[in-house]
Amino acid sequence: MRDATLCFLVRGDPPQDVLLGFKKKGFGAGKRNGIGGKIEDGEAVARAAAREMYEETGVRVAETDLLPAALLTFVFPARPEWDQVVYAFLAKTWRGEPVETDEMRPGWFPVEAIPFDQMWQDDAYWLPRVLQGERLKARFVFGEDNETVVAAEIEPWDGVIGVEAAGV
Repeated sequence: MRDATLCFLVRGDPPQDVLLGFKKKGFGAGKRNGIGGKIEDGEAVARAAAREMYEETGVRVAETDLLPAALLTFVFPARPEWDQVVYAFLAKTWRGEPVETDEMRPGWFPVEAIPFDQMWQDDAYWLPRVLQGERLKARFVFGEDNETVVAAEIEPWDGVIGVEAAGV
């Protein structure tokens, strides 16, 4: 199981707008999601989240400004190479404006109008709760189509993320 990050820039307190990226290539191409990607060997989780944000949008987020939001496990029985543990963060402070890159086309969405029909199905289970201030630990199992959530377990989480990812 690989380790990855997701980061959601939010405007307002409580969040009124959230930055989502349209994935142009690679895993999740054609879907909107938070900004993130793989954690490199030996890389701290927060460093990976900040690096991915910069690489995919040009926005700089300080590691200390990343707020742990969720620990998500995704299981794809039909494609076990897609299985992953994802460390999700919110960020309320950053430098720069999001720009389109080869991999991602970022865009702001009102929290009440998130386009869940263009996202991974699991996002509708947990993202609204995280944007309302909950911290969650969740496990999602996808069906044979690798799209449909067939099982979901969600529980409160203390929001603590270690320096290293679980699989590093």
